[in-house]
Amino acid sequence: MTGGYTEYTIQSGDSLTAIGARFGVTPTLLALQNGIPFDAIIHPGQRLSIHNPHIVPASLDDGILINLPQRMLFHFSQGRLSAAYPVGLGKPSWPTPQGEFRIVSRVKNKPWLVPKSIQEEMRREGKVVVEEVPPGPDNPLGAHWLGLSLWGYGIHGTIAPASIYQFRSHGCIRLHPDDVAELFDQVKVGTQGCLVYQLVLLAVVEDGRILLEVHRDIYNKGVDPAQTVRDMAEAYVLSQAIDWRAVDAVIAAQDGLAREVGRQTQHDLKGTP
Repeated sequence: MTGGYTEYTIQSGDSLTAIGARFGVTPTLLALQNGIPFDAIIHPGQRLSIHNPHIVPASLDDGILINLPQRMLFHFSQGRLSAAYPVGLGKPSWPTPQGEFRIVSRVKNKPWLVPKSIQEEMRREGKVVVEEVPPGPDNPLGAHWLGLSLWGYGIHGTIAPASIYQFRSHGCIRLHPDDVAELFDQVKVGTQGCLVYQLVLLAVVEDGRILLEVHRDIYNKGVDPAQTVRDMAEAYVLSQAIDWRAVDAVIAAQDGLAREVGRQTQHDLKGTP
């Protein structure tokens, strides 16, 4: 597990969208957690309660794991989770790919060489077509670039932090400028990684609580969340300990946060009959 309960003091220039992007919570859910309207005017000094628990999809010895529906990046070092960051990913019409990768380049202040496909999109939308954007405040790559072995894709910063935890890029993985600077210093050329598509996550935590996290099928892979939960519960012998009405509620909400849907007994946890 990562995340939990946090108290946040609103800063000048903040919005619910920007705060949610920073913590991996949708602005709608953030408003609901604090009992305020989605379009409420917020003020510097005001405090917000943030609840952002996420289930880590798997564990790696070393490397990067990105779960696309979850919009989260997990960095592992020596078999332990060292960091978890919300990310911005490709829009449905330009999805971020799945698969294994490795870091092939580390570059600060990289110019953006605009791909021909994006130039064509600019042309179709009536925008000024540019071929290259130099480093600086207008460069959408931000100040840090980690190039992937998946040609043309990278993990990078952004000049639009509020776009994190959304699907708005042309396939690359966006991180908050502070997060990508931290990750940049922790990885090297050759670091391995994997992009996965797990919109249903089920976990049993140390105190026996069974947690379920469900995300939208943003890339329309045809995943059936209800069947997936049933299959996972059966595989891990959890069916009898689960409150299936709670499961239905989590699936209906698809709010992307880990929710309790049952509890194992001490006998279950010890493996006794």
